[in-house]
Amino acid sequence: MIAKIKNGQSTAGLIHYLFDTRKRGHTDPHLVAAWDSFAPDPGRANDADVTRRRLVADLDLHVKQADRLGRSPEKHVWHCSVRAAETDRILSDEEWADIARRVVAATGIAPDGDPDGCRWVAVRHAPDHIHIAATKVRADLRTARHWNDYLTADRELATIEKEYDLYQVVRGDRTAAKRPTRAEQEKAKRASQTRTARDRLRTTIRTAVAAATSTEDFISLLQHTDHVMVDIKHFPSGDVRGYTVALEGDTNAQQEPIWYSGSQLAPDLSLPKIRQRLDATEPQNSPRTTNPWHQATATAERIPHRLEHSDDTAAQAHLAAFGEAIDALPLLAPQAIRPQLRQAAEAFERATRSRVQAEHQHARALRGAVRAMVREPAPRDGALLAMFLDAAILVVIASARWHQRRHHDQQVVAAHQTLIHLQAAYEQTAAAPLTALAQRRPPQQVVERHTLLIRQTMPAHATQVIDDPSFDALTAVLATAEKAGHDPEQLLQQATDERALDDARSPARVLTWRVERLSARPVTSDRARVARMRSAARWQGTPVRPTATAPASQSPSPQARRR
Repeated sequence: MIAKIKNGQSTAGLIHYLFDTRKRGHTDPHLVAAWDSFAPDPGRANDADVTRRRLVADLDLHVKQADRLGRSPEKHVWHCSVRAAETDRILSDEEWADIARRVVAATGIAPDGDPDGCRWVAVRHAPDHIHIAATKVRADLRTARHWNDYLTADRELATIEKEYDLYQVVRGDRTAAKRPTRAEQEKAKRASQTRTARDRLRTTIRTAVAAATSTEDFISLLQHTDHVMVDIKHFPSGDVRGYTVALEGDTNAQQEPIWYSGSQLAPDLSLPKIRQRLDATEPQNSPRTTNPWHQATATAERIPHRLEHSDDTAAQAHLAAFGEAIDALPLLAPQAIRPQLRQAAEAFERATRSRVQAEHQHARALRGAVRAMVREPAPRDGALLAMFLDAAILVVIASARWHQRRHHDQQVVAAHQTLIHLQAAYEQTAAAPLTALAQRRPPQQVVERHTLLIRQTMPAHATQVIDDPSFDALTAVLATAEKAGHDPEQLLQQATDERALDDARSPARVLTWRVERLSARPVTSDRARVARMRSAARWQGTPVRPTATAPASQSPSPQARRR
């Protein structure tokens, strides 16, 4: 059930609307409940006009009395509509009456057991909803205490849904971005735009945040964005206080630009909140020895583990930083998949915020890796982008579970919507590089050796991996890594240990990208391996004698290890 609450100035105007049978959908308007069982019902009276005027006079009685004392509120009319879902059964008048009484009690309009509560009526003029009309002056001539009435009504309706076995609406936590108004939507439609100015500006700001490394960089990126006007606000000292943005061509009736502050676009886009995130970005000034796409992928792959084992403030920080990575992807991807990635970014935006306050310092590494990735576009073959998208899919699955455990209903829905778009983009991106890898399938004898390694390393998933259509691609990257001097068994063990395969639709693909990334690292020398063994032995307090080690390119075969 959904409640909508408005405040007005005319009791007569509202009652006339509720009982007007000429309005579309207004069939058989009548009272189902009221503050008094003797309240006049225009819908059941022979002289509807006279009865309607009597009802208005009765509702306004305390308003008139308070007005003579100068104590009547300017907007004295309280109007709440309550609508059932399309899939719900048709409720009876008695059930709607019970719902109306519970709503006015929960919101403070007419609390249970309070003889001085406000006067109200519940009108049903359609099968699926009612309207509650009340005047906000109590019998003791005080104004009703109905603060946060939308939230209290919503909480009561959630309880009613369970008790009446109705569809349970996905409810938010007041951290969502403000929705475009009906006027904004109609204006976009007249301009042949699929998205409103508010939505387009929100996407622009989020993309700029994802690419920026500092507040100054963020402002510079905004000022150089096409079709966007920026107005920077300053303190008397000259320091930047805030910003507003407007879309070129989006004007009001006076042909003036319509400006939006960051907080009007989304709760986390005010300048102070953007500055907090950008200040918590790991600098990327040192010469890079790792491909930034590999670095960003590796950092993203650790997020599911952190969602499971970190405190909520750290987990929320990782989700916010990962949202910036999704925001940046349309800048780096081929034209063909940008629409899917933009839709994924728009959907996941809702999953990056909750009532949990993020401690952004926990996500410094991820945010720094994303900035480095933005400055080095992916190669045209799509392999690095596919690798990152593969990791991103499991992050989104993990985020849905994290939100679900905390009853963040809107965020769970947003994560599921994100998943649809990311999977579509991944399938389109990964097809060509996986086909190219599969064509490099090694000789059968090497495939059989790798098959045996897979059965030994990951017995729970071995059959699923070997039967996967992408198995040939996995054997190709394992063979390439082995030629480069890596131990394929060690790579498979790392790939399995660092990332669970339970959520993967194609575990062979997951392993392919993981092995590809891990094998890009320099091969560990024999001397380094011996030193690492000695260090580990000293840490454990166990004396270990040096032993001869085979070069990485000549690692023992599974048969030799068994002997």
